[in-house]
Amino acid sequence: MEGSKRTEPRIFKIIVVGDSNVGKTCLTYRFVEERFPSNTEATIGVDFREKRVQVDTEIIRLQIWDTAGQERFRKSMVSHYYRNAAAVIFVYDVTCEQSFRNIPKWITEADQHILHTDVPRLLVGTKNDLESQEVIRQRAQRFADANFLPLFEVSAKSESSQSQINAIFLTVAHKLKQQKPLIPKPPGQPVMIEWEEDSRSSCCG
Repeated sequence: MEGSKRTEPRIFKIIVVGDSNVGKTCLTYRFVEERFPSNTEATIGVDFREKRVQVDTEIIRLQIWDTAGQERFRKSMVSHYYRNAAAVIFVYDVTCEQSFRNIPKWITEADQHILHTDVPRLLVGTKNDLESQEVIRQRAQRFADANFLPLFEVSAKSESSQSQINAIFLTVAHKLKQQKPLIPKPPGQPVMIEWEEDSRSSCCG
């Protein structure tokens, strides 16, 4: 109609980072497709998924970058991953001690490539439907609190986690619409982590 204007939805880039095999692809697939993928393979480079969500009265587009966890697949593309990122989701596997220990590495990488401290960031522990958990919730919560990260624990495989997985991305979407961080992060905040000295893990390669 003449004189009318069509407003395209705003696009926000969310990057999902963490070790290989922690469930990043299953997490993003569950949110976008609302089901568990029938088969998965290691991400090479980056996978893109997009979903439109309504925040209050506005429709926004979440462009989700599911990044490779293995160094050989990401070394030359790291700066490209983080360019124009509006939010970062750090992912670890609750059954894999090493994936949790490596979270500070991913936080440091993000800090090196994202100059703004107000970019929303959060921490997600996956596979919490499994019994062989090596990272207990209380310990992950202490780490999350020390690093100003909201914490979620979910299972992309479980139908019952759908609403909680939706909440992860919708929480980010609300903050992006408001252009506010999830938890204000002071500049130069040190990344710290605790683990049991006698902990043993053979997961994650």
